[in-house]
Amino acid sequence: RSEQKSLFAGVPTMGGNTPKTYLQLTGRVLLGFMFATLIKFRLSFVYILQDVAGTILMVLVAVGYKTKLASLVLVLLLTIINIFINPWWMYHSQSPLRDFLKYDFFQTTSVIGGLLLVVALGPGGVSVD
Repeated sequence: RSEQKSLFAGVPTMGGNTPKTYLQLTGRVLLGFMFATLIKFRLSFVYILQDVAGTILMVLVAVGYKTKLASLVLVLLLTIINIFINPWWMYHSQSPLRDFLKYDFFQTTSVIGGLLLVVALGPGGVSVD
């Protein structure tokens, strides 16, 4: 990997941010809004723990601090939670609860997909890292 020549030897220069880096920042912030729709305000220890841990990890992803690690942990957490909380395949096809659980399942799956893109591509140039 070749490095660009600097005007001052050994002193890092501020590289110009391309539109791609701002697009990645926008994607991370919008992913945070998508995650906010998954928060359930229920007074159960498990739900409160899930909401607090998920929100902290999502804030880390949105600001770009330890983004890949936070995204990967959030992917694992959301996958496990999604399988146990939204088991739509266990309900009869005529059950109204099946439709709600299926909606929640695939909504969570779309957030997981966005987080996997962040894991693969990184946070971009506009991040704390």
